[in-house]
Amino acid sequence: MRLRGSVEATAVVLGAVVLACVFTYPYIFQFTNGRRVDTNDGRWSIWVVSWVAHALTTDPRQLFAANIFYPHTNALAFSEGNIVEGVIGAPIWLLTKNPYTTHNFVFLFAFAQSFVATYYLIRHLTGDRRAAILAGIMYAFCPFAFVRQAHIQLLMIGFLPWVLLAWHRFLDRTTIARAIELGVVMCLTGLACAYYGIFAGGMIAFASIWFAIARRRWKDKSYLIGVAVAALVCVGLIAPFFIPYLQMQESTGFQRPLSGQYSANVGAWLISSAWAHRWWAEYLYKPSEALFPGILAIVLGIWGATFVRERDGVGLRRDEARYYIGLAIFTFWLTFGPQAYLYTLLYYTIPVFSFLRAPSRAGIVVTLCLVILAAPALIVLMRRKTQNVAFAILFVLVVADTYRAPLRMREAPPLPSAYRTLAGLPKAPVIELPYWASSIDFHRHAEYLLTSTAHWQPLINGYSDHIPQDFRDQAPVLATFPSRESFAILERLGARYAVFHLDLMAPNDRDDLIRRLDVDYLGYLKPIEKDGNVWLYEIVSWPR
Repeated sequence: MRLRGSVEATAVVLGAVVLACVFTYPYIFQFTNGRRVDTNDGRWSIWVVSWVAHALTTDPRQLFAANIFYPHTNALAFSEGNIVEGVIGAPIWLLTKNPYTTHNFVFLFAFAQSFVATYYLIRHLTGDRRAAILAGIMYAFCPFAFVRQAHIQLLMIGFLPWVLLAWHRFLDRTTIARAIELGVVMCLTGLACAYYGIFAGGMIAFASIWFAIARRRWKDKSYLIGVAVAALVCVGLIAPFFIPYLQMQESTGFQRPLSGQYSANVGAWLISSAWAHRWWAEYLYKPSEALFPGILAIVLGIWGATFVRERDGVGLRRDEARYYIGLAIFTFWLTFGPQAYLYTLLYYTIPVFSFLRAPSRAGIVVTLCLVILAAPALIVLMRRKTQNVAFAILFVLVVADTYRAPLRMREAPPLPSAYRTLAGLPKAPVIELPYWASSIDFHRHAEYLLTSTAHWQPLINGYSDHIPQDFRDQAPVLATFPSRESFAILERLGARYAVFHLDLMAPNDRDDLIRRLDVDYLGYLKPIEKDGNVWLYEIVSWPR
């Protein structure tokens, strides 16, 4: 039995890897030098995975002391920590020191793991391997995932079915070991993506209440103790990683405002980038998101919800089906944000919701529920004499319904030699110019984050979800560097190096900069590297 399980697991994992490579083409062919470097969120994503991997393989104590927004010492807490992503990428970073290879490995891992987790969840609930394969494809490669290509944490959708699998294992055999397992998986989900961690907590809270009533487990002391143990394990493990966020919130007053900007509308639930669906996008009115679950997920999910194992001999148990139907309706309602009132209620009653700004992202839970409910329908369609033929037809239909490749990506530009030189210099704060000073341009600092993976010097520049107030206040002055006012700020910060990107400047600005470097402040800035359009200088003295 153990051998059969090992063989099945090997086949499932290998199949998941092949599917991930096919669905994410051409990533596997640009594994070492390509990614979404055409968006600054994509650049930030590469940087954050590389930073966590770098910190974990050098000095884990400095994990939250990310090398941006110097002199802030917990800059990783200004946005998603991506702890799990960094752990996954750490061995690749250790071997290659290549941010693109590291990130692309995590990228492919996310899709493969989503398939594997969904496969085992569906197999656990239905016992049918064919249905598990089809459901795995429907969920792992759903339209929701491909829209989040530039946000690595939002690709970690595979942790949600893994949480549900851990829950059903605990429900089937309630032991302390399985309660600990559930708590650990919930913790990993939160460390992979804060949104999914909150969604997972909500799913399990709902499940613990629902099944306590539906199966009269509220009388079972082992069940109540097990739920408590799972919660304590999750909170205990995640607390050390959550404390820096609480400290950041307390020191800065950071809180997501209650806003409908990132809420779903009707168009959001109809739009998709998959080839089978994108043709109707032009007929939709201003979709705010892309949440379409897929044609088969919707049709088969609704049909499959009508099957009950006790009555039809196939499907989920009655209380399981009702749980997933209720969960789908609840999260569908939640995605519409403040204007639908449910999100407003949760925002003011559950503190962690103040960290979130996009209730529409709960749409992935709706897709997962539909895929789970679709499994019985898939089994019925394959319960014929020609099971293999039916499976093959459904396989083709599922792939056609979700396929999106080729994905959008760009080859990474060559690394300027100034950064290789900077990597060999003593560690000291760096400022990069142009220093984007208006809030609408803050995201452009992400380019400097990405190139900092070559040297890991402390950056005065930064880009994240939270922009510190001192950064905002100093930006207009630092944008004038070199100037007496900007020198004064950099002296207080202990800055030592300056990197100038002449190719990012307008011609007049570039000529003015060269005059100030060569004439006005000649004695204060020493050129180290002036190869191409990226010049590296050392600040050697301060004007008085």
